[in-house]
Amino acid sequence: MATPADPSAAPVAPPPPDSGRLDAGRAGAAALSAYVIWGLSAAFYKFLGFASATEIVLHRAIWSVPLLALLVWMAGRAPSAWRLMLDRRAMATLLLSAILIASNWWVFVWAINADRVLDVSLGYFINPLMNVAVGVFIAGERFGRLRMIAVGLAVIGVINQVVAVGEIPWIGLFLAASFTAYGYIRKTIATDGRVGLFWETLIISLPSVVALFFLEVSGSGGSFLGSPSQALLLILTGPMTVAPLLLFIIGARGLHFATIGLLQFVAPTLQFAVGIIWGEIFTLAHAITFAFIWAGLAVFTFDLLSSRKRALKQSQS
Repeated sequence: MATPADPSAAPVAPPPPDSGRLDAGRAGAAALSAYVIWGLSAAFYKFLGFASATEIVLHRAIWSVPLLALLVWMAGRAPSAWRLMLDRRAMATLLLSAILIASNWWVFVWAINADRVLDVSLGYFINPLMNVAVGVFIAGERFGRLRMIAVGLAVIGVINQVVAVGEIPWIGLFLAASFTAYGYIRKTIATDGRVGLFWETLIISLPSVVALFFLEVSGSGGSFLGSPSQALLLILTGPMTVAPLLLFIIGARGLHFATIGLLQFVAPTLQFAVGIIWGEIFTLAHAITFAFIWAGLAVFTFDLLSSRKRALKQSQS
């Protein structure tokens, strides 16, 4: 994601009071489009196999900055973005979150180019369950028995991957852990998600410009000047990062958290489909691993919907 951002992931501040609330249909379409783009981005990055994961991440940060700057300005968040720059603690936290999201991007792109999309999918299926575990064991939140069962099923799936498949699913675990840590850290900063992501990408892009300059002039593997098509694909990594974020922000204005929680499974499902279509190895042992993960997600979804139903009854009583 990547991602899910890639979602690319930043907590979104509540919309301003005068922004209104989208109707559920339009909001759902926007949020669904965001997750579809995040899911199919695995196929997009397949076409960037001519470049290394490092070069792709450098370009991704650079070309995202002007688009995010425009988005922040159009949303009327420019003043808050400048004020945030004066907050040393917030900027230090954003530096840490920038490192986390850059490492997440790098492993995501590397895994796709190494034909490990199924591992990427596994990571983003695990991600919501890892969020539950972090909430219980780190944040001290209280969750019901069903969510603990969901986490337990995911753990069994990972154990099966180690025992039956004979490998630690490090790609999936790293993507899930880095994205969970990223989201947890970002929650400590009271700022709009667009503003936070703008500063993160700007922090990454500053050394990226220098690195790409030396990569191109030294002739040690730069791809941007290789051909117009390669340059275009590398430039498109910017819109591929920003567009789903914008759609998600639009959709989040009109959807309940329970609905967003269900939609987040669209991205790893599409990533899974991309891996299968590209002919990656998928044995019975792999199927058992995913079966436990999916069972955990089914329990999690059931609990999510039940909680939503109870909340509606309480609000109506």
